Amino acid sequence: MYTTLLVVLSAVLGRRNKPSLPSITLDPISDSEKTTFTIGSRKSQLAMVQTEFVQSFLSKLYSANVFPILSMSTQGDRVLDVALSKIGEKSLFTGDLEIALQEGRVDLVVHSLKDLPTVLPEGMILGAILKREDPRDAVVMSETNKGMTLATLPEGSVIGTSSLRRVAQLKRAYPHLKIMDVRGNLNTRLAKLDNPSGPYAALILAVAGLLRLGWSHRISEHLPPSVSLHAVSQGALGVECRANDVRTLSLLAPLCDRDTVLECLAERALLRTLEGGCSVPIGVNSWFVEKEGGRELRLRGMVASLDGAVAVYAEDGMWVESKVNGGEQEAAEGLGKRVAGKLLDQGARKILEELRHKK
Repeated sequence: MYTTLLVVLSAVLGRRNKPSLPSITLDPISDSEKTTFTIGSRKSQLAMVQTEFVQSFLSKLYSANVFPILSMSTQGDRVLDVALSKIGEKSLFTGDLEIALQEGRVDLVVHSLKDLPTVLPEGMILGAILKREDPRDAVVMSETNKGMTLATLPEGSVIGTSSLRRVAQLKRAYPHLKIMDVRGNLNTRLAKLDNPSGPYAALILAVAGLLRLGWSHRISEHLPPSVSLHAVSQGALGVECRANDVRTLSLLAPLCDRDTVLECLAERALLRTLEGGCSVPIGVNSWFVEKEGGRELRLRGMVASLDGAVAVYAEDGMWVESKVNGGEQEAAEGLGKRVAGKLLDQGARKILEELRHKK
């Protein structure tokens, strides 16, 4: 049980420029009589599967309590005719859920952590990060291209993705392919791929979502880190709640996975330092290296131009003791900041400035 996470998460993942959570100026809520805790979720099939997983986890731990789900559409679900990078809002898939949390209509919200901004609204906290699923990107081929890889697709074949990070890396690795935006939830995007008259030869999707929906058979190819660094926190689930809700925070503590927490703390600190979002091609990869007496957490980061012509990479690591160390989450944040600093020094600053001027 990784219970030391709570205070550090408030400072690392929920803070603004000065620590505001939860060196609690808010009155703590600790209703020992409460037995119903409502979970907020997006309405998509994947979001519901993920939320039901958390619901089941909590129900097994706390059989005397009930955890109903309140699902809703978010701005990102409703606006499907504009590329994500052009909408310009960082909380596309989380803002509506956070309003419900602030208003008390829900007690906790389950997010795909990659969708959650690195700075949370005042009074909100990330109370748990669950064990990560495979964070890699996957290639899903159309029926007519089964058995092929991105490298063997004919010149001009259309690949669908709504991620600028994927676009930049695909252009670097497979310049013979054409990239086209594709929006919608996972079911909608796969339906577009499966349409015989559609333009797509393949889609690039997160492995984690396909696995959680039981669609591993649709994966044609896993993209290695040498080709595609994944999004920050890709494959991880985060649970957000009110910072002063002590009871809910205590319920969430056992859900935390130590390795995933450290990886995501480092990745999110990198992204926050670079002030990036879905409008900036930023990729990461984090992994543990076993060593005598402990392990090393390695973090690799990338910032690329939109066309993929220029890309900057940097890497660093931190020592992780075999036993939980009270300062390890802060050290993970420091790792993310160091890698971000290296990226900026090696040319990412110029790339980011040019991208911001184009907005």
